[in-house]
Amino acid sequence: MCKKLIILKFFLLFIPVFLNGQIRVRLFTSKAPESVVFAVTEGRYVISDYNNESVVVSAGEHAVLSKFNDMVAVKARNSGGLLCDSVLIKGVSGNDGFSLRIFGNNPITQFYNGDLECIPDLGTLLLINISDIEKYIAGVVKAEGGSGKNIEYFKSQAVLARTYMYRHMNRHILDRYNLCDDTHCQVFFGVTDDTMIIRSANETKGLVILDKNNFPVISAFHSNCGGETSTPENVWLFNPPYLKKVTDPYCTSSRSATWQKSIEYNEWVSYLNNMGYTGGSTNPSVFNFAQATRASDYRVGSFTIPFRLIRTDLNLRSAFFSVSVNGDSVLLKGKGYGHGVGLCQEGAMVMAAKGYNFRQIIDFYYSGVTIADIQKASTNNTK
Repeated sequence: MCKKLIILKFFLLFIPVFLNGQIRVRLFTSKAPESVVFAVTEGRYVISDYNNESVVVSAGEHAVLSKFNDMVAVKARNSGGLLCDSVLIKGVSGNDGFSLRIFGNNPITQFYNGDLECIPDLGTLLLINISDIEKYIAGVVKAEGGSGKNIEYFKSQAVLARTYMYRHMNRHILDRYNLCDDTHCQVFFGVTDDTMIIRSANETKGLVILDKNNFPVISAFHSNCGGETSTPENVWLFNPPYLKKVTDPYCTSSRSATWQKSIEYNEWVSYLNNMGYTGGSTNPSVFNFAQATRASDYRVGSFTIPFRLIRTDLNLRSAFFSVSVNGDSVLLKGKGYGHGVGLCQEGAMVMAAKGYNFRQIIDFYYSGVTIADIQKASTNNTK
């Protein structure tokens, strides 16, 4: 085998369980990079094949990984080039970290721990981080958890993120990884150095939310519910018993509690006409609708349209809004931010600040659930 050009040929055996507390996460999923700069920030990494030929990259050094036809080209400083079917970059010091930088109009650098696999796939490099679970959870909490300042809030977010991870651990099993790093799964921008968030993950290690059948729940959350959470059937057309409507007094003074948007009257009528309304527009008052408590549909006479659909079509902050006609305009006066199902982040922040712990916060937003170690979860989803 050539010393300057090594062909790495190996099969990736994907096991759909977490091995030694690790998870496989696809990185830069929405970016589809064709090249990336791998830089060692801590420890030492080895790029190797099964014939024990390897390239060592130490702290402060980097390697460039690029897609070349149906292979991966690797160039590290002071070493020969590698042309590989796939690349496995493995930390060997026991305390290893790296950064990845992708280029384009907005170059991005993100930091990770653990190992990295790089596989050519349909015009892109498939980058898979093999990460410690709790470091991954802390990274998700940083990305998804908002700006709460109390550790009990962060703990509640850590338990939700871990519950999601275990419930969806096989979502991308056919793609050779567990989860992706964007909103299709959970947002993950790499590891965090926020000590409070790291504590929140470590102090809730292994804990998940289980339903009455001991299966991990749908751990939904949103920014602000506007004083009342939504039943999931208003959003996703199914209704698990643990996600019930909750009156929430904690979020109503938060920054995202209310909003409003004004639309021209003719534009509103035109939108409704396009959605099937045929009742005419000579009497503007028929379009008024007060949503004092969350409803599923906006009604004009016998015409109905789901609020969730209006929210999506008009890019509104929430589906919890009232409609009032005022001359040549229609005022949409709304509450909350997000789909409204499950935990309200701004409400949870206030609860934590008032002294509630993460278990009390989760119990407030989820009905009839238990918080337990993942080892107690059932593998049979009977819902």
